[in-house]
Amino acid sequence: MSAAGDTADGADVYLCDAAAVADGGRGVRFPVRAFGVDATGFVVRYGGKAYAYLNRCAHVPVELDGIEGEFFESGKQYLMCSIHGALYLPDSGACAGGPCRRGRLHPIAVREREGRIYWAPDAHIRPRDAAEQGARAS
Repeated sequence: MSAAGDTADGADVYLCDAAAVADGGRGVRFPVRAFGVDATGFVVRYGGKAYAYLNRCAHVPVELDGIEGEFFESGKQYLMCSIHGALYLPDSGACAGGPCRRGRLHPIAVREREGRIYWAPDAHIRPRDAAEQGARAS
């Protein structure tokens, strides 16, 4: 499997090679269908572990990265919304400062196996193509 969107074990969706996500570096975006709407998710690495979230600020529903893949602020300690400066803890998605108040980013479960990162769809966040196929079948 080499293309984002391929599945492993029938459930998890291949996202990228693990080496593509460096600690505190650029994140990797991926297409999702979230709460019935086309959106993007993203994965970053922090403290050696991969974390993924819906790419939507808790303050105002806009994508966090003004420059594609740039989710960390300059100190590489927080994820930051490029629009209003809301700060989030990379390991929990909880608001750490700015206008997000007590909000948090919507997590997406990720797993690393054999040098690859996979994400796990849930009741609200699905692969775009699977959601479209389900809509066509109805």
